Parts: sequence; C-alpha cells; structure tokens
Amino acid sequence: MLSLSLVIPTFNEAENIQPLLLQLSSLLDHALPDRYELIVVDDDSPDHTWALAAELQPKLPMLTVLRRQSDRGLATAVVYGWQQAQGEILGVIDGDLQHPPETLLALLETMQAGTDLAVASRNVTGGGVSDWSLWRRFGSRGAQLLGLLVLPEVLGRVSDPMSGYFMVRRSALDLNRLQPRGYKILLEVIAKGRIRHIQEVGFVFRERSQGESKVTSREYWDYLRHLLQLRLQRWESSRFLKFIGVGATGVIVDSLVLYLLHDSSQLGLPLLLSKFIAAEVAIFNNFMLNDAWTFRDLAKGSQKRYWSRRFLKFNLICSLGIFLNLLILSLLVEGLKLHYLPSNWVAIAVVTLWNFWLNRKLTWVG
Repeated sequence: MLSLSLVIPTFNEAENIQPLLLQLSSLLDHALPDRYELIVVDDDSPDHTWALAAELQPKLPMLTVLRRQSDRGLATAVVYGWQQAQGEILGVIDGDLQHPPETLLALLETMQAGTDLAVASRNVTGGGVSDWSLWRRFGSRGAQLLGLLVLPEVLGRVSDPMSGYFMVRRSALDLNRLQPRGYKILLEVIAKGRIRHIQEVGFVFRERSQGESKVTSREYWDYLRHLLQLRLQRWESSRFLKFIGVGATGVIVDSLVLYLLHDSSQLGLPLLLSKFIAAEVAIFNNFMLNDAWTFRDLAKGSQKRYWSRRFLKFNLICSLGIFLNLLILSLLVEGLKLHYLPSNWVAIAVVTLWNFWLNRKLTWVG
C-alpha cells in the first residue's frame, strides 16, 4: 500500500492545475519517493482542466485523473477520489494554488508522528490570510461561530474547521458513511471519523492569482444544511422530536394568550405588554412539558427539587435565543442579501437547535 494519496478536486482550474501538480510532485518525490499518488478529480470542467492534467501523466506516473461527468461538488469529489485511492494516509488540497504546496511536508511529518488528523489552519501560530476584506473575514468567522453553536463537539476540536487542506488516516474513516455537502469535507471527517488525535499546522491562505472563486451564497446554504444534517444525526432523534412538539404547543399558547390580552374584544391591554406576558406563559408551558416529558428521565430523582433553578436556566436560554434569531436574520438579509422569508426559517431552525442543545447541556444535565 502507498503511504499517501492526495486528492485535488477541480473545476475550471486550467490556469493552475499544471503548475500545482508539478510543485506537488517535486515536493513528494523527495519526501515519499515512489510511495505516493496524486488524484485529480475534475467535475467535467468546461475549460478542460481534466485534459490539461492528463497531459502530465507521461511525465508524472504517480498521477491519476478522474473526470466526473454527472456528479458535482468539491466535497463529494474528495470522497470519490479517496474511494479510488490506495494510500494509508488520505489527503486533500485545493486546485487553485491558494493552499501553499510546501505545507504538505509539515502535514505529512505530523501524520508520520502518529496523529489521526493533521489540519492546515489559518488560525494557529504561523497561520493567517493575505488581503481579505473585512466582510470576507467577518463571513468566515461568522460561519465558524454559527458552527460552534450548532455543532460544538465537532467544530470545537480544531481552530479552523472550514479548512479544506488536511490529511487523515484511512483507518480512521469509513468512506461509505461519508455524505458531505458543498465545500466543507472536514466537518464530515471529524463528525463521522474515529478521530482521537488531531494536530494543526499553520499556513497562510494565498490570494487567487488565476481563475475565479467558486464560493457563492449557495455554498453558505449548503454549509448550514450540512451543519443541521450532522447535528440531527448526532442527537437522540426521539428526544429532539419531543422538543419540537413541545415548541409547537408553545406557539399555540403564545398566540392564544396574546389574543386574550390584547384583542379589543377581550382585555385590550397594550401590545408590547401583552406580547411579553404571552411569551413568558409560552416559555413556562414549554418548560413544564419538557420537564415532565422530553427530559423526564433527567429531571427525576435528586434533580427534582431544583425545579426553579431549571426554569430560570430555561427562561434565560430561550431569551438569548430570541437575540440569536435577530442576529442570524440580520446577517443573512443585510449581509448576504438573501430573501427574508427563507432567512427567517434558517434563523428559527438554528435557534431551535440552540435551545435544545443548550438546555440539554445546562438545564437538564445527565
């Protein structure tokens, strides 16, 4: 078996692919002579990236070029390449020269020292970005923060979970279980792999000199969907469904109390006062049902007498969830210029996950 299989997923990288492959082969010929392979997985690029890569095969016998004519997506291309690979270590690097090839040697050294996953990070010593705009930096950090809220046990293990430049031990993965979405394959690897030891290596993300960026608003949607998919897979589904069901009753209670307090045919109280009382009644309703049903096993026994303490935590977490909802909605609508209705649905989904996870960790501990 070879020591390293390095996958390079590409789409319209005609100007970058040959210089990248020549640099990679030069580095690895010295580090792993005859014990590595380079696998280009191209999504049928209109600029014929796949054909330009194949031109180098006579000169680079360790190079394999795979042209996908039906599937699309960087992350799925990586998994497809790994499934054809023969190496004990599986790696990935972008095809646009924004990932400096020389960092491969530090990643390889880390893997040879025995770690399960070596990640090239922009956020550790020696790492950074070049001339990123303030908005691009904010978007990257915002996506990372959102991931930490939704999937902290995965994204919290590395400083740069958005990295697409890493190596992982084949024995730590079941390639048939991987179902990545969009551009972020590392999330899937950490979430589903048997990853015990992780080491990070600093690198400076370069500006693209040739070709066009592939990152669009669609990639942010795919990232959000992937986070939610992984979150749901890792939770006790029945408990989460109960939590959602209780939340639905809260909506009904909130609407009913608001009507009774504010409607002119009822008490006719001011709207804001009526809404505040309705929200608190709904929160109380949700707490009682969750305490007696969703988290019943965690609320019994010695925990039972701490009812008031649990209620205060639940109330605080749900109140913070309202502010998180407004923050996400503002980010998606004002920052990414997305439509307010789907943006609101995303915000509600994230806040539901926030409320469930934080209450599971802080209110009903067990």
